[in-house]
This record gives sequence, C-alpha cells and structure tokens, in this order.
Amino acid sequence: MALSVKAEERDGWTILQVSGELDLVSSPGVRQHVHDAVADGRRSVVLDLSDVRFCDSSGVGVLIAARRLMRSCAGRLRLILPAQGAVDGSHVNRVLAALGVRRLFDVYSDQSAAVDEAARPLTA
Repeated sequence: MALSVKAEERDGWTILQVSGELDLVSSPGVRQHVHDAVADGRRSVVLDLSDVRFCDSSGVGVLIAARRLMRSCAGRLRLILPAQGAVDGSHVNRVLAALGVRRLFDVYSDQSAAVDEAARPLTA
C-alpha cells in the first residue's frame, strides 16, 4: 500500500494526515513534509497516524527525528493514534510501546483533541 500525506491547517496547527505503510521506502516522504512545515514557519504539527497500517524501524526513526526537529525549533509535535476499538488498534502505537519510545510523544485519540489546547494527551 502506497503512502500518502495530506496537509491541512486547523486552529493554528498543521495536521499531516498519513495513510498507508510507514517503512524504509515511504518514511522519507513523511520526514520531508515535517521539514517543509518547519521551513514554512509552522511550529505546531500534528501527525495523524490513524490510517497507518504498518510501521517499521525506519518509520519509528522518522517519528523520533520529527520530535527532535520540533523540539530544536521550540515547536510542538503531537501524534494521533486511534484508541482501542479501531480496526485492531493502532499498529504504530503497539510498535512504539514495544520499543519503549511511546512515552516520548504526546498522543491524542483524534484531530479535535490534538488541536485542543486544553486537552491532555493519552497516557502511555
């Protein structure tokens, strides 16, 4: 399944909706979208990973690099990972938890929560 990334602006946040497989071949595209957002002066980025069906170590590396980039420019990065009950849960959430890096990210259940300044991230 090919990867696609759609960008939109909502309440001061850049939302990058990622669909498909986040792997060695496709992950550089996600990295480029995050870099482009920062280059355009955007400092609040949401990666909506609800429709990512597979994520390998390259994809995890891109997420960690995106976190590092956003922190280096005093920006904010939030991830959207579906809650239990979505089509067998979030593959990305399981991979991040298995690698012990899930706690590094502010994770939200949907776009509305991710752009809400008063919302609290989901616990790891």
